[in-house]
Amino acid sequence: MSESMAPVAFVYDRCASRTVRHLEMRLLGCDSYVDRMGWSMAGRWIDLGEDALTAQRPKLVALLDAMQEAAAAREVLCLVHNWGRLSADGPERLAFQTRIVRAGGWSETTFGESDRHGRALLVGRRP
Repeated sequence: MSESMAPVAFVYDRCASRTVRHLEMRLLGCDSYVDRMGWSMAGRWIDLGEDALTAQRPKLVALLDAMQEAAAAREVLCLVHNWGRLSADGPERLAFQTRIVRAGGWSETTFGESDRHGRALLVGRRP
């Protein structure tokens, strides 16, 4: 796949801890996954501290804005290390995934889990 046609990954994470060692390891995993998949990377958006614990995630909102703009020209996705990086709460995670779909993309983890083919269901459309 040529890089100009490859999907663009928008890497997201959140970290409430003062220790960033685990965050750095997750981001390294995301970088490696992007390389393995042959995607381009738009950048990293990381909510820290209290922002990582609420549903009002300023960095995720900024990611969604950038993703929506890029989706006009390319396939886009939000890459997270695992689903817990969006939220440990199932309904909240699904709400974030729905926002990602509405921005024109899909979500994927570095473990190969993806909602790419079920996106229509997240926004209430039949496939």
